Amino acid sequence: MPRPFVQLDVFASRPGAGNPLAVVLDAQGLDDAAMQAIARWTRLPETTFVFPPTAPEATHAIRIFSPRREVPFAGHPSVGTAHALLEAGLVTPRGGLLVQQGVAGLLPLRVQGEGATRTLAVRTPRARVQEIATADDARLAAALAGLRLGALPPVLMDGGRRWWLVELADEAHLRSMQPDWDAIAALAEATDSMGLFVYARSHDPVYYYAVRAFVGAPARFEDAASGAANATLAAWLAARGALPPSPGGFYRVSQGREVGFDAILELTVDAQGEVWSGGRAVTVVRGTLDWPTP
Repeated sequence: MPRPFVQLDVFASRPGAGNPLAVVLDAQGLDDAAMQAIARWTRLPETTFVFPPTAPEATHAIRIFSPRREVPFAGHPSVGTAHALLEAGLVTPRGGLLVQQGVAGLLPLRVQGEGATRTLAVRTPRARVQEIATADDARLAAALAGLRLGALPPVLMDGGRRWWLVELADEAHLRSMQPDWDAIAALAEATDSMGLFVYARSHDPVYYYAVRAFVGAPARFEDAASGAANATLAAWLAARGALPPSPGGFYRVSQGREVGFDAILELTVDAQGEVWSGGRAVTVVRGTLDWPTP
């Protein structure tokens, strides 16, 4: 049967600027093999599949697949799916919140505004410090060779996916950085992590940090915009008392320019220490998916 299907740009207010996402708005009847095949076919970073929730407090249930495997949680699929459901009139916020049911459990999404100015933010799973390292650590040395580092030490964070977070000296240095992919892949494989996430303070009036995320394994690519990885950075900054001095623990991040995108992510660390990761989304393609039901 034809299934309602959309493609979006997430963490952006115009097509082509954010992280692409495909959403199958009615996935009932699709099994794991079919969902994986569809995600492989779309060839986008992730594809989400929407189901009726089974938990009474949830507004919707989703599963998330990359072209290679199912993903327990990711930020841009959560935000983008919520945007698509709101736009289609399939969910209604309760007290300004949606509640997503998925592999990572029940996660609230905060909804603010309407239409083109609407922003959404998902409360991300708690990220934890796994290991604090030094720049001369043998595992990191090759990946960090030639880089001018910032004040905070390198850290391995786990927020469902593990990332090495490394502060660089300034935004210009971050944007001109040329990654050593062999070294990053070796680091990812040796430490069971995604790879290297670098960040630097910015003086731009729109965003406080510029970031880049280099995935070393199983593939090698630079992520256009990662809500989950940025959430681990927010948790690390909060743990070190280094959050930006803005009201309510809120700040913006720029990501993706070096790979042809221009995403803006919004991060908030609330009074309970929970990290909310989000931004805007824009629908680019609306249609139906004709895929045989198993």
